Amino acid sequence: MAGKTLFEKVWDAHVVHSRENYPDLIYIDRHYIHEVTSPQAFDGLRKRGIPVFRPSQTSATADHNVPTLNQHLPIAEPLSKFQVEKLRENCEEFGVELYDLGHEKQGIVHVIGPDLGLTQPGMTMVCGDSHTSTHGAFGSIAFGIGTSQVEQVLATQCLLQSKPKTMKIEVNGTLGKGVTAKDIILYIISKLSAAGGTGYFVEYAGSAITSLSMEGRMTICNMSIEMGARGGMIAPDETTFEYMKGREFAPKGAEWDKALEKWRQLPSDGDATYDKVVVYQAEDIEPMITYGTNPGMGVGVSQEIPEVAVNGTTKDMEKSLSYMGLEPRKSLKGKKIDYVFIGSCTNSRIEDLRQVADFVKGKKKAEDVNVWIVPGSKRVEEQAKAEGLDQVFDSAGFELRQPGCSACLGMNEDKVPAGKYCVSTSNRNFEGRQGPGARTLLVSPLMAAAAAVKGEIVDVRELI
Repeated sequence: MAGKTLFEKVWDAHVVHSRENYPDLIYIDRHYIHEVTSPQAFDGLRKRGIPVFRPSQTSATADHNVPTLNQHLPIAEPLSKFQVEKLRENCEEFGVELYDLGHEKQGIVHVIGPDLGLTQPGMTMVCGDSHTSTHGAFGSIAFGIGTSQVEQVLATQCLLQSKPKTMKIEVNGTLGKGVTAKDIILYIISKLSAAGGTGYFVEYAGSAITSLSMEGRMTICNMSIEMGARGGMIAPDETTFEYMKGREFAPKGAEWDKALEKWRQLPSDGDATYDKVVVYQAEDIEPMITYGTNPGMGVGVSQEIPEVAVNGTTKDMEKSLSYMGLEPRKSLKGKKIDYVFIGSCTNSRIEDLRQVADFVKGKKKAEDVNVWIVPGSKRVEEQAKAEGLDQVFDSAGFELRQPGCSACLGMNEDKVPAGKYCVSTSNRNFEGRQGPGARTLLVSPLMAAAAAVKGEIVDVRELI
């Protein structure tokens, strides 16, 4: 009998019912919800007069639409206020635990799950948010779902899903100076295109991947969705277990030993086969930056903007560059910028903030650049303060705000004005993503910090 991939092991262990030519009925271990995609789902339950089937397996937090300044005050923006109040009412009525604004465990849903030990290897996890793929860094099947599916999971703890194909992306070798996990994933997407992973669940492997910290692995899995994949995952190993040990909701004592035994069986078998395998060399990757309006439109910072995007058309390219105010065959280096945003579920963990603080210590931001640092959770914010990172940021002129999705998406108050350039550690650079007319350039936290100090796009390798 042929060996199984990590994905197949986790999927097969969660199939409740299978029937030929139909989607599988999959059991969901952990359901994350937030204020934007849950109200209609709760309404559906209310109309049908049914409860949340297993409330202890659902975790709620306010993140997408919340202000990141003065969170102790009532929310001023009417839609945000309404959504957060609705989440409170729904969680109270249906018995779901909520990490509300001001709560010590509040934060971006994909940051708090791993941080609290709720996210564990071998699990199935869903959320009404595409970047749920982040949790796959622990060797779990995690993916985003729509509001009607949020209702299904609340009602039954199960979901109908067609089994996706499997893809293995191997990155071997050693990363160069100034090259991070964010650069790896931006490089992969630039090669495969924003649609190259469509129909697949991706497993990342190879020495460059296994050498990453858990924070780095989460960054990689987070952006699987940006190449069209259903999700991404990385086999759990000693790095995973070390990160998880002692976290609040992680197993303890004898339960921990039992869990470890199970988790160690999860990595793909040596003879497992994938529908597609792609291999890259870490040495080929340099600090990356996007120039267009999808995450696949990216280049190494020393390269020029191409004339035609990967798998794109000339028309697409012209439209994209026109929106961005950029030209082909030109370098992005030296391009003046207006905003720097360091945050989002991609890069707002304590390791990201430490890396930025380490780089900017003793430096100042460029005078005409606004720099926002938004921690991914209340715990990250408190840890940053405990380590004195807030003072480093303050001295550099960087504004440390409060937890939330913030300027990753133009849904809250933290918008980038029309026509302005924002160097961002987030995951999407679509037209208007950070505010109507805003122009987004995706980079790593290190590249963002360098741009903030210089006031223009620079190759961080020249400064470290």
